[in-house]
Amino acid sequence: MISAADVKALRDKTGAGMADCKKALEESDGDMQTAIEWLRKRGAASMAKRADREANEGIVVARTTADGRTAAIVEVNCETDFVARNDEFVNFANAICNAVLHNEVSTDDALWSLKHEDKPLGDLRDEILAKFNEKIELRRFERITTSGHITDYVHAGSRLAVLVEFDGTQPADTAKPLTRDIAMQVAAMQPMFVDRSHVDQGTLDKELEIYKQQALQEGKKEDIAVRIAQGRLGKFYEEMVLVEQTFVKDPNRKVADVVGEIGKISGGDVKVVSFRRYNLGETV
Repeated sequence: MISAADVKALRDKTGAGMADCKKALEESDGDMQTAIEWLRKRGAASMAKRADREANEGIVVARTTADGRTAAIVEVNCETDFVARNDEFVNFANAICNAVLHNEVSTDDALWSLKHEDKPLGDLRDEILAKFNEKIELRRFERITTSGHITDYVHAGSRLAVLVEFDGTQPADTAKPLTRDIAMQVAAMQPMFVDRSHVDQGTLDKELEIYKQQALQEGKKEDIAVRIAQGRLGKFYEEMVLVEQTFVKDPNRKVADVVGEIGKISGGDVKVVSFRRYNLGETV
């Protein structure tokens, strides 16, 4: 006979629903550990049933090591904002980010085998799936290392996160607020490239063709339209190239000016070499 106390004890251990806990104990002849495993397996098995659902909510997490040389960024999705704000879901996402931060891992399978508090992350995933009747998935993750410095920024609500990698002289402590400002710039202004050298020829050709066609539609001759297209390319750089963007905190400055100030404060040359921007639910 399964007692109410046993059901409550299993619920306290796993967070699963009362009915599921009772069923697990019945299927396990009252053995608590076997019941826990039953619930984990049930969570894993239910993933296939939820595969066709939309999971557009969730959180994005980013963090760096204390020395700023390694960083991780992850997006974990669920179906509802209610689950996204649940402490257990948030802890799950943070556990994944910490695992990525401290381990060289590139595949989901390898990630799920990593330990968190003496248990595989895969077991933690199954427990979360057993508790919430939603599609929950790790959408993407990335780990970057550098000989320079990485700054992280997570926007309020954890729906948007940014990593910015700097090279050159290590930013002085007094300059680190400015590196964070640049990460916030990436979050707010959505640049596509760090500088002009990162803009691929295919993108340039596409933009030039668009500007040329616009000029032709305005009645300009072919040769004039080509020159107009070249002129409008400058506006593209100002909008899509990070270091050429207007600094959001001071419209009288460019981001390049802020990078220069970081170097001046730190006593050497500093440059931005890459950034990662994860916006919850965006098309990858």
